[in-house]
Amino acid sequence: MKTANSQIHPPRGFSRLFWRVPIWLYHAHLGWLLTSHFLLLQHIGRKSRQARYAVLEVIQRDKANDVYYIAAGFGSSSDWYQNLLKTPQAKIQSGWREVDVMAEAVSIEMTERIIMDYAHRYPTVIRTLARIIGYEIKKGEGNYSEFAKVVPIVALKVMKPL
Repeated sequence: MKTANSQIHPPRGFSRLFWRVPIWLYHAHLGWLLTSHFLLLQHIGRKSRQARYAVLEVIQRDKANDVYYIAAGFGSSSDWYQNLLKTPQAKIQSGWREVDVMAEAVSIEMTERIIMDYAHRYPTVIRTLARIIGYEIKKGEGNYSEFAKVVPIVALKVMKPL
């Protein structure tokens, strides 16, 4: 695996609008169209303290423990990731389900396992996503350790009512 860019940058300007369209779907109560493979994350801005939104892919789901795993595809500088580090309480909507969650950064060892599992299930998708953020993963390459170091994963644990 080689990196094409030393810095990963989230979309800016006009291309950012494309990435925000799924948020509009959720606000129009059409988020179910994206299936449970995606979720709407409502989190608190670390500077503004205002509600912020991001639609993210669920890369793994632990149904037994009610945990959603999401990856910061644009690296640890992603705003939503930084916001969750500051204020881990958040809300998610996945399909028709809306729940409160507590965010927790996942260890690098677990991140590697989750990325390997994702790569096994979606080999073409992970290579495409890696290319979008500046990494090249050759077909059949089994070492995702370097990729796991730049794509942190967050566990969103559903909070049970008292």
